Amino acid sequence: MFDKRRKKKYRIAEDGVEKRSEPLTEIHEFELTTDSMDAVVSLFGLNDQNVSLIEQECHVHISLREHHMMISGDPDRISVAFETIQVLLKLIDRGETIDRVRIRYIISMVQEHKTEYILDQIKKVVAVTHRGKQITCKTLGQQLYVDAIRNHTLTFAVGPAGTGKTYLAMAMAASALKNREIQRIILTRPAVEAGEKLGFLPGDLAQKVDPYLRPLYDALYDFMGPDAFQRLTEKGTVEVAPLAYMRGRTLSDAFIIMDEAQNTTSEQMKMFLTRIGFHSKVVVTGDITQTDLPQGKTSGLSEAIHLLREVPDISVAELTGKDIVRHELVQRIVEAYEASARKAEETARQALSANAQAKRL
Repeated sequence: MFDKRRKKKYRIAEDGVEKRSEPLTEIHEFELTTDSMDAVVSLFGLNDQNVSLIEQECHVHISLREHHMMISGDPDRISVAFETIQVLLKLIDRGETIDRVRIRYIISMVQEHKTEYILDQIKKVVAVTHRGKQITCKTLGQQLYVDAIRNHTLTFAVGPAGTGKTYLAMAMAASALKNREIQRIILTRPAVEAGEKLGFLPGDLAQKVDPYLRPLYDALYDFMGPDAFQRLTEKGTVEVAPLAYMRGRTLSDAFIIMDEAQNTTSEQMKMFLTRIGFHSKVVVTGDITQTDLPQGKTSGLSEAIHLLREVPDISVAELTGKDIVRHELVQRIVEAYEASARKAEETARQALSANAQAKRL
């Protein structure tokens, strides 16, 4: 039930006489049913922080009086805020967690008139954790990534940290194993040092490499539980190994995930991609801006994407800062680094242009 009301405002002319102007502010009032009041409590958040963010981003004022919510401000901005609230209430009804990152993302999607994509995303369950929690895509970029995995044998996923590249691939792998679409899951990543040397770490080779594979273990624990993971690992149904162990093998009837692929060399990437056997699906993830390779060494991930982008049955999913689902500070950090990189590229282009002009003169 909706009740629109206009509040008139006036401006003062130079001669001090009040003159009526066109209405500057509109008030949208809508009634909330009793069933939705619990959802509204979640919508407002602790100390009204969620609604305060909507007010700040949409430049409106939101108030709640008994069963009526009122949004006041510019008509276009009211429309964005109202639609955002409707989407958030639907997410809350499904048991989804609402945080500041997600609110900002939904506002941006509403402004781009892509609300239908959000509502479509929340209906598609990617996988279910061992505790019964449904995993769904939180952004349009994530949904396109999941669709790419479903529809292609090989998918490259590149993007900044926190965009769910590895976690969603794990979800798809666990779901495929549960549905008997594959016989095993193989997880790998290059054991490239990020400043420290493997030889100086304590323990044997397995103990030295284990910390590099820990993020893969953590993700699988979510979907299988520690006991099932241990049992499947002992049977060989789930295998977690360094990239070097892939040489000489043919991986058939498997879901293969290579994480941190930006740290592979050209030779390693070629070796890995030629391991693909029949009835297998491969996902290669990485962030090409965070390579730990020695300076001057070409990333195998960047090269592979350049060479294979147009090959049939291969897809490249490019996630961006808008797809980050970690703490909002991560999004700001990534945006700052991306802005710095763009500025450096522009400076380099200007320098090249100036040098070319100087040579012509």
